[in-house]
Amino acid sequence: MCGIGGLVYTRGTQPCGQDVLDRMAAALQHRGPDGAHFARFPHADLIHTRLSIIDIAGGDQPLSAGSGTLIANGEIYNDPEIRAQIGPEHFRTGSDCESPLRLWERHGADFPRHLRGMYAIALYDSAQDELLLCRDPFGIKPLYFTEFDGGVAFASEPAVLLAANLTPRNASSSTRDELLQLQFTTGRETIFKGISRVLPGETVRIVQGRILDRQRLSPLPSSPKVQPPLTEETALAQLDEALMNSVQAHERADVPFGLFLSGGIDSASLLTAMSRLPRPEKLRTWTAVFDAPNAANEAEAAAALARSAQAEHQTVRITANKVWQHLPAIVACMDDPAADYAIIPTWFLAQEATKDVRVILSGEGGDELFAGYGRYRSAVRPWWQGGRRMWRHGMFDSLDILRNRPTRWRDGIMAAEMAAPHVPTRLSAAQAIDIAEWLPNDLLLKLDRCLMAHGLEGRTPLLDPVVADLAWRLPDTLRVRGDKGKWLLRRWLEQHCPAARPFAPKQGFTVPIGAWIAQDGARLGQLVAQQDCIQEIAKPERVRALFQAAAGRKTGPAAWTLLFYALWHRTHIRGLAPAGDVFETLNQSS
Repeated sequence: MCGIGGLVYTRGTQPCGQDVLDRMAAALQHRGPDGAHFARFPHADLIHTRLSIIDIAGGDQPLSAGSGTLIANGEIYNDPEIRAQIGPEHFRTGSDCESPLRLWERHGADFPRHLRGMYAIALYDSAQDELLLCRDPFGIKPLYFTEFDGGVAFASEPAVLLAANLTPRNASSSTRDELLQLQFTTGRETIFKGISRVLPGETVRIVQGRILDRQRLSPLPSSPKVQPPLTEETALAQLDEALMNSVQAHERADVPFGLFLSGGIDSASLLTAMSRLPRPEKLRTWTAVFDAPNAANEAEAAAALARSAQAEHQTVRITANKVWQHLPAIVACMDDPAADYAIIPTWFLAQEATKDVRVILSGEGGDELFAGYGRYRSAVRPWWQGGRRMWRHGMFDSLDILRNRPTRWRDGIMAAEMAAPHVPTRLSAAQAIDIAEWLPNDLLLKLDRCLMAHGLEGRTPLLDPVVADLAWRLPDTLRVRGDKGKWLLRRWLEQHCPAARPFAPKQGFTVPIGAWIAQDGARLGQLVAQQDCIQEIAKPERVRALFQAAAGRKTGPAAWTLLFYALWHRTHIRGLAPAGDVFETLNQSS
């Protein structure tokens, strides 16, 4: 895993100085602590910082072939098959990222159609003065760009473009409202004015420093209809084959790897598949547990599951004091903001795991592909049976906290809803909305930033074309049955790991952030309420009251969102580094 960045210039534009490239490389260092390399051309500059995972000795980038030069952040899981097809004699390194370069020589801009993996790729053709920016179809790996008078700059993170002063630190008020109401932002435009996302599956073609066209791959098959219909027995056999194929491919690495084990269906399924594969040493697993009264705790169940798989297991205990000590740094890594409190356990798990491994497998995508969320079951019910559309209420609706009621915060979700009717069932439509927006702009964003903050690569075997193709062909009855989502995945786990108890009630994995905030509600509320960015959008007296009542089901997430935004704004709009714990940091910024 790595960090990438660069610039392409319009004709007549003077290339930037080395100081700009050095600032970009410094801002990318946490993504690639094993070294930085540059490639400078008359009309383009490329930067690559490397986290060595495969071909440690010989896989440095940029990689070149003919007039093409490539830098990439990702893993190509069908690299062995591509090499066999093209011929090993055509490859100069053992790096899996050489495969896209060789495919480009044969297929041009269509080369991503032949890739199986997670990736953000920049490929510059010096002969044509053409840059291709490509992102994997699920959006597992991030990529951003900004247009300026002299061309286009791009990077793995918006913070890199800001650190190099390639665009001003201005926040969009409409996207900010979306963040407050949804806790994530949708679509192409980020919260930073002028900084855009390369969309999942998109290839952006830039010629002579100007965007010329875009094409896009879908992460899902064109139709999820089953021809012929799958029986449960056949589907279970195909799921077993797909899971084992994906996990084996995702385990390819020349460095140690491990697994985040939450106690849920998705990570238990990965552990089960991983335990069936031969390995030279014990598998390592990590689980978070929260030190708070009445907090959901599946640590014992996770530890027992790890023992059954003969894994070396570690439980990471998270306390309120640890959260307050590290929260400014945690929020600082979320430059593209997602106010999902799951960033807290993910960050602490990564902090521990990086002591032993460099790659982590994680279960993101299982709920979206196999229909695990309760909101899917609600979305498919008729209105007279309690059916309702997803994301219909915002975080601050009816709380009387904000000065002005956000009005267009659902525009991105509505766009995804308009695209979703092209699938054949209401359940598929609900899943497609989340796959388009919630998955890449919250869950995968959280995993990428929290792991990369600690120099870890994250891999998601459930978000693999082999698995997705099967999941999307399942009839609704194999996705949801009664009150149980992920029906087929539960049945598979029941067959291969009964100790996981896949049909037993689950306690969940909810961070007790509301209870922690309420313990220091008066102090935190006062500090948050006096921030300029909060006073601009919210009523200070209502903010203070909200924090003291933060133990509630609705008030807790709302208080957390304002706390997140206050810290995020300080770092990424004002450009100030964390200054101690959460109390010290907020006190110094008011």
